[in-house]
Amino acid sequence: MTLANERVSRGIATIHVSPGGRIGNGDWRDSGGGLPIRSSLGTLFPVMMARVFFFVFLMGAVTTLKAEPGATHYNELYRPQFHFSPAKNWMNDPNGMVYYEGEYHLFYQYNPFGDKWGHMSWGHAVSRDLVHWEHLPLALAEENHVMIFSGSAVIDWKNTSGFGSEDRPPMVAIYTGHHTDKKLQDQRLAYSTDKGRTWTKYAGNPVIDIGYADFRDPKVFWHEDSAQWVMIVTLSMEKKLRLYGSPNLKDWEKLSDFGPRGCTQGVWECPDLFPLPVEGGEGSKWVIILNIGGAAPAGGSGCQYFVGDFDGETFHLHEESMPAIADGSTAAGLWADYGRDFYAAVSWSDVPASDGRRLWLGWMSNWNYAQDVPTSPWRSAMTVPRSLSLREVDGKYRLLQEPAGELAGIRVSGSVMERPTAGTAERLIRSLDAELLDIELTMAAGRAISITRGTSGSAILHVDEDRLRLDRRTMGETSFHEKFPGVHEAPLRSKNGLVTLRLLIDRSSIEVFANGGESVISDLIFTETAPTRLGFSSSPGIVRLGVYPLRSIWR
Repeated sequence: MTLANERVSRGIATIHVSPGGRIGNGDWRDSGGGLPIRSSLGTLFPVMMARVFFFVFLMGAVTTLKAEPGATHYNELYRPQFHFSPAKNWMNDPNGMVYYEGEYHLFYQYNPFGDKWGHMSWGHAVSRDLVHWEHLPLALAEENHVMIFSGSAVIDWKNTSGFGSEDRPPMVAIYTGHHTDKKLQDQRLAYSTDKGRTWTKYAGNPVIDIGYADFRDPKVFWHEDSAQWVMIVTLSMEKKLRLYGSPNLKDWEKLSDFGPRGCTQGVWECPDLFPLPVEGGEGSKWVIILNIGGAAPAGGSGCQYFVGDFDGETFHLHEESMPAIADGSTAAGLWADYGRDFYAAVSWSDVPASDGRRLWLGWMSNWNYAQDVPTSPWRSAMTVPRSLSLREVDGKYRLLQEPAGELAGIRVSGSVMERPTAGTAERLIRSLDAELLDIELTMAAGRAISITRGTSGSAILHVDEDRLRLDRRTMGETSFHEKFPGVHEAPLRSKNGLVTLRLLIDRSSIEVFANGGESVISDLIFTETAPTRLGFSSSPGIVRLGVYPLRSIWR
């Protein structure tokens, strides 16, 4: 048997055994799906031996749980307090994000056996408010030399796949099978008829196999105008995105290719394609999301995007929105986030039309140092969920991101001040004595803000007329990797000399949203646990300041 996942909920330890069965009523099976342990085996000896074996295994598993109090309290050094993180072990890309019957599902790349990349499977959590998360057992496990790489999930409302029924539509996961015994990646299906709690891998897998070693990360959606499922997937080394169409999620035909365009210096991964409203009620455009494994503005991995139109077969790029440079360099791309720690971002499927939002989140790390960050017993966290829209600026479309409104639900009563002096603002923040902060600020450009925690040094946010810069070189632990310290810069438009900012400061991260999310920087920090202080470089300069301490989502 293999211990695939553990969770602690309301003080009760639940142990999930995979792939043979689960603890509860019914038969116990070995990990190979062999003879039931509790069954008519014909003799007493096999039953007794099987029960002894399982008892020994169970006691070892329970001992493991008791040895990890941090997994219960989520209060270890550097543990995020309002960002999602796994109880233990390695996590990277968000996968299979889908909404169904009141739950936001977050699947993610997960190693059940260690805190570094490997044995890729799908971890699983759900939330009813995008803020508080319940850990669920492992959803899709590596087996038969096939890892479960990134992908998406949809609700097959019309049961086109035949995996469910009209009154109980199936949840269908579409993922990349990464073969460990040969250089091959293909696209596969799994389905669930119990709200994602248990999964069956499709017997007809793979559904697409073109014989490529780097062909991955399918994002699937239903396109109403062409009455078909559409898949966007990467030909990673060719720097191309391929579009496929299907009537039933099983049978796919090529529609078109897109690329190479934008920044082409890194490996292409984790695409998405969706429509977005343009701010001000000026219609909508389609957006391609393309995560790239190197050469992002801050260095290493990052997320670029393209704006255009989609007719059910081909994506037509809005050329006017692209930067003038066309040499494949970093400057050739449009970037969703200019920090060092935003990657593999994809959006939730099936968010109700009554909600109206396009919601997404990203993996809050960077492949340059992700396996070296000084956290234990877990590695990695996600950004906060964000709501997306478009803004037209001088004939060019630009992506906007703002924290999902549900985050306000963990605000503690804060304070709002109009035109405070720098000293008054600093004293206000000091008086709140809070580690976790949500700050809304309107200020004059040409200023700087220092963010300090205990004796861990400071990060400096420079707010210039046309640039936003976050310098984390002298804040907290930076020595674990030479590429971690740095200054990360985003373009910025001041209006009448003013800039609006939203700062989300967690125990191990800073997310900065400028001018309604037109410019975003997401960066990790690793400091001691202590109240957060802010310092302002000059006065006057602050027009409006709102400061809101946040509660931990784990306690």
